[in-house]
Amino acid sequence: WDRQPPERQRFLRFAVVGSIATGVHYAILIALVEIGHVKPLIATTFGYCFGVITSYTLNRRFTFRDTAAPVASSFLKFVLLYGIGAVLNGTIMSTVMSFGAPYLIAQVVATGLVMVWNFLGARFVVFR
Repeated sequence: WDRQPPERQRFLRFAVVGSIATGVHYAILIALVEIGHVKPLIATTFGYCFGVITSYTLNRRFTFRDTAAPVASSFLKFVLLYGIGAVLNGTIMSTVMSFGAPYLIAQVVATGLVMVWNFLGARFVVFR
């Protein structure tokens, strides 16, 4: 793991953190849709918000090891970055569902595309 180039290490750590945050997101999404009978686009927004909090906490400590920037300022940047990601997520999910795809397939597509946006923004804006 530590023999990987620094950017590759960061991306691998980001992917691990992203998997955990995505698990939180999907668990909330599925629970709200299947148990709570909430519409998928509303449920994914709630799940995404909880995933963002999980992601920030783990990325700050594990991925980017940022202890210099005050939490308030880096969290604000992170929330703005992931807010744009939430809009992208909803737009992509809605678009894929409009072609008849099930909501979970649409969410998987959206997750993959939004992950690239989130990594670049976290690396070069939030935790630079």
